[in-house]
Amino acid sequence: MDEQPVQLVQETREPIAATAEHPKRVDYEYKRAGVANVFMFAEPLAGWRQVSIRKLKTKVDWALEMGALLEGRYADCLKVLLVCDNLNTHTMGAFYEAFEPSRARALVSRIEFHHTPKHGSWLNIAENELSCLTRQCISGRRIGSEEELRAETTAWSNDINSRQRGVDWQMKIDDARIKLRSIYPKIKL
Repeated sequence: MDEQPVQLVQETREPIAATAEHPKRVDYEYKRAGVANVFMFAEPLAGWRQVSIRKLKTKVDWALEMGALLEGRYADCLKVLLVCDNLNTHTMGAFYEAFEPSRARALVSRIEFHHTPKHGSWLNIAENELSCLTRQCISGRRIGSEEELRAETTAWSNDINSRQRGVDWQMKIDDARIKLRSIYPKIKL
């Protein structure tokens, strides 16, 4: 899983639709409408992605999103391997801030955390999926509300999921230890 902020931008004037003689005309002026946060969850071998939109990116927001997955899609799984970066909101304690202790403990006990190396968050496949989402759905467009962003990103993830596009990760462990030597910890024997 990974997340990123998205600037919400509204039109100040209605764009003029394209005609046979002219392309669509959009005024350069816009109005800032705040920021929304995109949470991306990806299951690369299954070719599945889920995009969630939230106003904030707090520990509680993260825990609520994770709780929904653990009690929804992964309800029957005894253990869930979670790959995420080392952001301070991605902690077991976040569940205790969001849920009552017994429910938090039940959720946390099913997660096996795998953090990407420091300065190596790009190794997180969900970050690559966020890049695809940004390029294919958000970039170069004016999206003015959380609801509009939610509708657009849901349509994107439904389309991608219907194709079950998996992720063909090419880097092997031995290659990673050589190419990514600077981000792996130094082990002294």
